[in-house]
Amino acid sequence: MTEPDLFEVVNPATEEVITTVELAGLAETDAAVARARAAFDTWRRVAPADRARLLRAFAAAVDADREHLAALEVANAGHTIGNARWEAGNARDVIEYYAAAPERLFGRQIPVAGGIDVTFQEPIGVVGVIVPWNFPMPIAAWALAPALAAGNTVIVKPAELTPLTALRLAELALAAGIPEDVLQVLPGRGPVVGGRFVTHPDVRKVVFTGSTRVGKEIMAGCAAQVKPVTLELGGKSANIVFADADLAKAAATAPYAVFDNAGQDCCARSRILVEASAFDDFMALLEPAVRGVRVGDPADEKTEMGPLISAAHRERVSSYVPDASAVAFRGNAPEGPGFWYPPTVLAPVRHDDRAFTEEIFGPVVAVVPFRDEEDALRIANATDYGLSGSIWTRDLGRALRVSRGVEAGNLSVNSHSSVRYTTPFGGFKQSGLGRELGPDALDAFTQTKNVFISTEE
Repeated sequence: MTEPDLFEVVNPATEEVITTVELAGLAETDAAVARARAAFDTWRRVAPADRARLLRAFAAAVDADREHLAALEVANAGHTIGNARWEAGNARDVIEYYAAAPERLFGRQIPVAGGIDVTFQEPIGVVGVIVPWNFPMPIAAWALAPALAAGNTVIVKPAELTPLTALRLAELALAAGIPEDVLQVLPGRGPVVGGRFVTHPDVRKVVFTGSTRVGKEIMAGCAAQVKPVTLELGGKSANIVFADADLAKAAATAPYAVFDNAGQDCCARSRILVEASAFDDFMALLEPAVRGVRVGDPADEKTEMGPLISAAHRERVSSYVPDASAVAFRGNAPEGPGFWYPPTVLAPVRHDDRAFTEEIFGPVVAVVPFRDEEDALRIANATDYGLSGSIWTRDLGRALRVSRGVEAGNLSVNSHSSVRYTTPFGGFKQSGLGRELGPDALDAFTQTKNVFISTEE
């Protein structure tokens, strides 16, 4: 017999091993798919009202376990306790929101000659969900909740680094009455378990959140079977600040738009574009805001930013700030154990600097000036990504014009909000395919069946 593939789960704030998790191989993955396929035949036939009741019970179980789930996320992912509580609440809210869906998956009656034509929204089958390490709890819920509501069975592959909250969600689902094998969590390496989701013919849909590079590989692999995918990929979002904006508020909130979760966020506004006439004033306001970000123990209620996820990732982030970088100012970070990196502002930078063009996925932001609306849109759209962004102005007409002009899927005016569970979320260009959350997500987990019934004798 071969030795099990064991993975040490590490607390990124202390570098201490929390636990050891056994990673699945190909045989375990195939067995899990077989169980999910068998469970699908039963789960899809559960009456909509009963499926809704079970999902409500699941949401209630998550709600009762919020503090435990949050503590797991603090220890496993280094998220601040405030963020982790929000994430546990978001997972609950998403499951509860989609608990209303089974009884509302309406088809249509389409007028035709010679009979009646009706449509049905049918489940797809086994759904393989590949979850990243940056927001492991809510992103798992974003996929599993609408997929289960539509009558599919789900296998979640959490990231190797952060499997603990996904494993706990599976326990809560089972305790709430979700039948065995309807929701499975399978820790494993991406090329092994995630790769098998792509190639296995009984996995009928793949949901992936992660890098654009890996997303392209998954998309290409799924093409061989014409297998549908939902992809939420990278971002290099712009925070556009016009001179007529409330500069004090724009500067005070800008650090949290990029340093939240230590910048490990696809929606991070990691490019700040400031109208030239306000550039110096904005930078003067930004500096104390950045230096005021509290970086430290994520379990401390007052902490606003925790560590990066790993030593390897810290090295990657550091590579974007070589000694010759135009560092305008930095915040503070703890010394000693933990994968810490200080909030860092680069300004001004060249538009072809890799720190301005590539997704850093860390607490580093680049600031540049622009001349006018046209110039702001040119700079904002000069990227392969198009996930999110912000626009700061008091001019409503400008807000609408620029919102329509920015090539991104999720925009906020005078705020940095990207995610609401009731509204669609997803990217343009190489930031992804499909939409998660809101009513749109159900389309990703159903397929339309058309039935014509002849009434002619």
